Amino acid sequence: MKRPRSITLRLTLYFSIASTAVLLVGGFVIGRLVEAHLAEQDLRTLQGKLELVRATLADTRTQRGVAPLSAALDSALIGHHDLFVQVIGPDGRILYASSDLLFPEVLRSSTGPGAAATEIRSITWESDDRRYRGIAGSAATGNAGEAPAIAEVALNIDFHRSFMAEFRNSLWLAIAAGIVISALLGWVSARRGLAPARRMLKLTQRISANRLGERLPPESVPAELSDLAVAFNDMLDRLEDSFRRLSDFSSDLAHELRTPVGNLMMQTQVALSKARTADEYREVLYSNLEEYERLAHMTSDMLFLAKADNGLIQNADETVSLDEEIRQLFAFYDALSEERGVDLVLIGEGCVRGDRAMLRRALGNLLANAIRHTAHGKAITVRIGRSGNRTELRVENPGEPIAGEHLPRLFDRFYRVDPSRRSKGDGAGLGLAITKSIIEAHGGEIGASCAEGSVRFEIALPAG
Repeated sequence: MKRPRSITLRLTLYFSIASTAVLLVGGFVIGRLVEAHLAEQDLRTLQGKLELVRATLADTRTQRGVAPLSAALDSALIGHHDLFVQVIGPDGRILYASSDLLFPEVLRSSTGPGAAATEIRSITWESDDRRYRGIAGSAATGNAGEAPAIAEVALNIDFHRSFMAEFRNSLWLAIAAGIVISALLGWVSARRGLAPARRMLKLTQRISANRLGERLPPESVPAELSDLAVAFNDMLDRLEDSFRRLSDFSSDLAHELRTPVGNLMMQTQVALSKARTADEYREVLYSNLEEYERLAHMTSDMLFLAKADNGLIQNADETVSLDEEIRQLFAFYDALSEERGVDLVLIGEGCVRGDRAMLRRALGNLLANAIRHTAHGKAITVRIGRSGNRTELRVENPGEPIAGEHLPRLFDRFYRVDPSRRSKGDGAGLGLAITKSIIEAHGGEIGASCAEGSVRFEIALPAG
């Protein structure tokens, strides 16, 4: 599997691509602007020389002679070696040519009689591997009734071409250097920008099962990472709570298993310490059988909870009358409630959809728990009602108040409010955990509260 690119590399690439695009576009625009500026300078120079030729032609023609024209223009063009002039008379004859440069036909056809200098556009062409830029315009002769001549003026712009070549080379070299520098700066910026993430990484690397108390200070990281730090701290809180619960569960499980296993070992050792009669051995086996049943029941409960944790509980889809199930449970626990002097009261009725056997097991656990913790002469009240599209059931029994810190953990496995109470009559501490798993598997909720000298377990299930 190909390893993903690092964030630093990605940010460097993105920054380099963006800066490269900006530099390339900027270099192209600068080059075009410099070319336009040089063309504008050439055009102004050519326009000035065209006006000079016009003025010279007008003064010379008024003297009624063409011969002095060459001398006058030669005198006017002294020192302008890169300037080329050609004058064409009204009849198409070349009246003056400063050199043998061949002016293109398109140049003279671009002008007409009376064209203003501001309307003239320059034309660029090549001749003998040299580049020229020129303009043409009409030039009045000064003789009344005579058609104007055409004056053509051109500049050798090889200097501009060599300048632009050097300029482009320097420009692209600077752009290439800028791209490299931008990539380097992008890498440095990305590294510095991700420094808080690396600090978070170092902190996470220190976290272990024994150091789950470490936390990331959200105020010490950039705003973009503060939400991540808060989410990470929340995750650590959940992990720390889960590890604590797992540790407590392991400790409680070892304690619960130690008692029956210790009893089995002790009874077996006593039985083997001397020869005994068949009845005595039978009595030891009956006693051991009780411990085996206790271990089997605990194992069955833990297997059920393991299935619930992994979503493997299969629920039957049938209509279950909660009030009918409660009445049957009242009949089942009638002897136990009479022995403890506890009355059982049912108020209301309601139906839900689910697995009858599982729901009876959950309700039976709640009822057995209530009977076990209700004082003599008191009554346990089960109320069933409807709230919207949910059926609610409440099991309320008078009893000793439960501190608030214990209420959220009543449904934990092997959890007891009073750890010293671990007699056989109290069970293994898995009943409420199984009840919660069954209720949640049916899409419901369960909670516990304590008020006015009574303990309440409230269940809400989708109504049938």
